[in-house]
Formats: sequence, structure tokens, C-alpha cells
Amino acid sequence: MSLLGSIVSKILHPFGTSEAQAAPSDKPASTEAQPTSGGSAPASTATSGGTSGGPVDVEAVLNDMAAKNGQKLNWRTSIVDLMKLLDLDSSLHARQQLADELHYSGDKNDSASMNVWLHKQVIKKLEENGGKVPADLKD
Repeated sequence: MSLLGSIVSKILHPFGTSEAQAAPSDKPASTEAQPTSGGSAPASTATSGGTSGGPVDVEAVLNDMAAKNGQKLNWRTSIVDLMKLLDLDSSLHARQQLADELHYSGDKNDSASMNVWLHKQVIKKLEENGGKVPADLKD
């Protein structure tokens, strides 16, 4: 499984899923509720478990993981900390591999710029794959 697939799987499908289901989509997923015939939108039950069929609350899942983790990790701004929180390899080589998967066109030796870009792209991919992402993390 790709690194991006692992990230998406661990956040959006925390209770396990097949590799085919965990593969990130190239198409944006609609996360907006459609109005019912009564004119009001149905209540959304976005949970960290993802069992409701609605969008998975990315912030709730990651905050829950962070609360159970012994390290103080800033997943909101750091791709390294996000990968550590997910128990994934966060080495420069792994991040360069993720950059390749996401078609990064910048200098992969400029890790600071690459890391900022990677974090934004991962958050974007989580949203595209059905995650409910906090507004302050969107571009």
C-alpha cells in the first residue's frame, strides 16, 4: 500500500478495511448533506469511528489518537508529527516517497518547504476521500 493509502486508511478507516477500499480517490468526495423532501438537511452523525456512513471527523480521530499517544505531537501543522502519530515512517526518505506519490514538483532536498506542501496535500486528500476536515486546515 502506498504511504498516502496508509495515511488515509489509518484515519478514515481506523477499524480496518481492505486495501482496495483504503486506496485514496482521485475524485473529490461530496461531504455535503442533501436536503430531504421536508426542506431540511438530515442530521449528520460524523464520528471518529466512521461506522455511520457519514464523513469521518478527521480532527476527532487525530485528537483521540494524540490523547492516547505518549508523545506531544503537533499533527495540525507537522507532516512528521502526523506520520509519527499514525505510527508510520516519518524519515526524510519516507517523506520524499510521499512527495513522489503526490507529484511534488519542488526541491525534495528543501525539506521545510516540502513538509509544508505535504501536510496541505495530505489534508486535502483526506477531505477528498470523505474526511471532515477542520476549516483552519483547509487552504
